[in-house]
Amino acid sequence: MRIIGGAFKGRKFFPPAKNWPTRPTTDFAKEGLFNMLYNSLDFEEIKVLDIFGGTGNHSYEFISRGCRDVTYVDKHGPCVAFVKKTAKLLEIEDRIRIFKMDVFKFIEKCPDQFDYIFAGPPYAISTMESLPDLIIQQKLLKKGAYLVLEHDPNHDFQQHSCFVKARNYGKTIFSFFTAD
Repeated sequence: MRIIGGAFKGRKFFPPAKNWPTRPTTDFAKEGLFNMLYNSLDFEEIKVLDIFGGTGNHSYEFISRGCRDVTYVDKHGPCVAFVKKTAKLLEIEDRIRIFKMDVFKFIEKCPDQFDYIFAGPPYAISTMESLPDLIIQQKLLKKGAYLVLEHDPNHDFQQHSCFVKARNYGKTIFSFFTAD
């Protein structure tokens, strides 16, 4: 795993993820996504939620680019421990809140709103289709904010009422949604 931009650009981390239920976003896809986001978000002013956070890859990218308020959520204990260790190593503990819990319980109970939400669930998750609705119904997105859902070609969200656009990077697709 490599941080591709910002203050920590080029830093590499090696999560002991041999048997983890994670699927890290490729550098190619991540770079394409962050190039798009760079033109529409002020990284230093936004509040970010990274759900199904895995190794923390997206959280580190945002913090590296100046974000001071990132919330990371994952239920897999070794992933959470790795993110805590990496946050300490990078000296960014004051910029990231780390939650070890089920994402759906977090969504249900979270009182906050965010400027940007990234969801990178397992592609085979049975609740993939309902995820945008859950996030929007719980009002986790600020008005005009983006939810970006990473998925594979087996899912198509173009008919969703809050769908904005999709970007395809091989077998990785990022679907963008916004709340009214």
